[in-house]
Amino acid sequence: MLARAQDGTLLVARLLLAAALLPTGIARALNVSGFALTLAGAGMPFPNGVATAAVVVQVFGPLALILGVLPGLTGLALALFAAVTAFVLHPFWYYVGPAAVAERTLMLADLGLAGGFLMYALSGSGALSWQGWRAGTRAAAPSAKPASAKASGKGSAPRNAGKRAAGRPPARAAA
Repeated sequence: MLARAQDGTLLVARLLLAAALLPTGIARALNVSGFALTLAGAGMPFPNGVATAAVVVQVFGPLALILGVLPGLTGLALALFAAVTAFVLHPFWYYVGPAAVAERTLMLADLGLAGGFLMYALSGSGALSWQGWRAGTRAAAPSAKPASAKASGKGSAPRNAGKRAAGRPPARAAA
């Protein structure tokens, strides 16, 4: 019962973390050149390449997060993305007054997301995910095999059990 609640909580957490990035990622994917101009204005070198890479991370990262694919890699990539975004797009130290407060708030929000992604990378995606489904099918596969069929009595030995080629060890009977 507790494991189910934990898996459900991990699913909700993954959905909420993905909801923080996916809408912005889709909007940036629809206007990559505008995002590149924003990055160029922030002094980012190679803004077109960085914008394209950021859009790929910001769209496919949350999708991998929702599905629970490769939680360690996905969590670390999204944490790195959120931390870099915090420092590049929200340099509050350049501002004064209410603008500085707003930029600092946005930066801390991005750093909070990075922390959430790191916790996801360490905790995993839970059973309600692609990884959980794959782990369940791998764990169920060995138990799906029939139990060892070593029956006692007549007929349990292979037909040619007494006949063996010289120099070769006996073959095991198939289950």
